[in-house]
Amino acid sequence: MFEFSITSRCPDTEARTGILLTPHGPLHTPAFMPVGTQATVKTLSPHELVEMGAECILANTYHLHLRPGSGIIGRLGGLHRFMGWDRAILTDSGGFQVFSLAHLRHIDDEGVRFRSHLDGSEQFFSPERVMRIQEELGADIIMAFDECAPYPCDMDYARKAMERTHQWAERCKEAHSRKDQALFGIVQGAVYPDLRQESAHFMAELGFDGYGIGGLSVGEPKTVMYHVLEETVRALPSDKPRYLMGVGSPEDLFEGIARGIDMFDCVLPTRVARNGALFTRRGRLNIRNARYADDPHPIEEGCTCYTCRHFSRAYLRHLIKADEVLGLRLATIHNLHFLLALVGEIRESIAAGTFSSLRSTFIEQYTPVDEAVRAANRAARAMAFVEGGVRRRSSSRGEAEGT
Repeated sequence: MFEFSITSRCPDTEARTGILLTPHGPLHTPAFMPVGTQATVKTLSPHELVEMGAECILANTYHLHLRPGSGIIGRLGGLHRFMGWDRAILTDSGGFQVFSLAHLRHIDDEGVRFRSHLDGSEQFFSPERVMRIQEELGADIIMAFDECAPYPCDMDYARKAMERTHQWAERCKEAHSRKDQALFGIVQGAVYPDLRQESAHFMAELGFDGYGIGGLSVGEPKTVMYHVLEETVRALPSDKPRYLMGVGSPEDLFEGIARGIDMFDCVLPTRVARNGALFTRRGRLNIRNARYADDPHPIEEGCTCYTCRHFSRAYLRHLIKADEVLGLRLATIHNLHFLLALVGEIRESIAAGTFSSLRSTFIEQYTPVDEAVRAANRAARAMAFVEGGVRRRSSSRGEAEGT
């Protein structure tokens, strides 16, 4: 039911193309998977995602467990029927979300006890529980439960988190029963290459259907991420898909693919779209800038997305500044189209033997976001998440008390 085949390779990098067959159709790799955290890619309909070439989307176990509940989704026919999506779906294990709730959770070898960021209710995730939830959701590809170590952390902490991830991977494999779902193990080890290689070898020995690389792009410099990634990939089986989790900026797609990565996901294109940041081949464009107030041009000349074919920068700026929902939709359409088209172009270049040239040209022209700005944005999002959870829990208590 699941089969991964490599169709072409780049002669001077580790880049490759392939096809991963799933019960809901093929996934051509390298692939970018839009994130539909709560069974929806924000502001977009399934047919719009199909039109822009998405073959697989990601949904979040943690969030769907809290609402509406995996049991409800399972009784209604699973995620595909629930959300009207007939192509492949991947669900993550919820590990990253749980471990980001440092102030609301307690971890031991059995699992993680945590409080919902929505209403403060006590919850428990064990490897067995996470497998059961994902089997009820019914995605094509599911992920083993893992402990994501923070950055920075010392080697002692990273090793303990890695060893717990290994124990949980064994339990996930034992608990997984649905043969129509592929189970991926997750490599951990923070930014320590020796630990990453040890983890990769361990996961390979367990014999998963594919391998996720977690715990990167969590605050470390990009040069560190690329080095750790390179050391990790070389220890993974070459005949199984490799998935770099939570990574999706254009420059990281090129660098990940050059190191042998097949699959990516990230909330980045949808999240920054809501703030008026738009991808172009020269870097991000901030449509809120006053210079675009009367600009008649599309976001990017030559872009074939619906937004660029029909609307000007001036109109999009007006919508975003006025907090109109259409502005969020049009910005999201452009950003996702940009990344999906980019990985499509990359696949073609690998098959044609021109990947290295495309990579050099793109990186030379593209200006990435400054590291310091990334760090500040990451801290602001973490604070907003905490404050939002406090407000929601306070509201829930008020409703329960009749206030």
